[in-house]
Amino acid sequence: MRRRLLAVLAPAFALAPLALPGSGRARASERRDHERARAALEAGQIRPLSDLLAEVERRFRGRVIEAELERDDAQWLYELKILPPNGRVFIVELDAATGQLLRSRGPVQERAPGETAAPRPGPALR
Repeated sequence: MRRRLLAVLAPAFALAPLALPGSGRARASERRDHERARAALEAGQIRPLSDLLAEVERRFRGRVIEAELERDDAQWLYELKILPPNGRVFIVELDAATGQLLRSRGPVQERAPGETAAPRPGPALR
């Protein structure tokens, strides 16, 4: 069974709708998926997304633009879409419990030894 959960790039998870957007069934399904993801985090079955995002952006060139938490049979997986400077998106799939890279798709760009990531822009101040 493969379940997809969309993780927002923030401390909490916002989930991809599993039914028509705006329907009561979609909202109920999102709440259940959110609860399953939070329970997995609290039980130590997955690492916090924020920890893995920092590691991924240190290892690869580019910014994570989308993150999904998936349940594939008994294993939790994070699928991350990364936008590098050249604009050609690539995808990495990580074991959500360990952070280990399982597979990648597209033109993966790893950082050279000693190469640092550009600082993430903070919120705009007025």
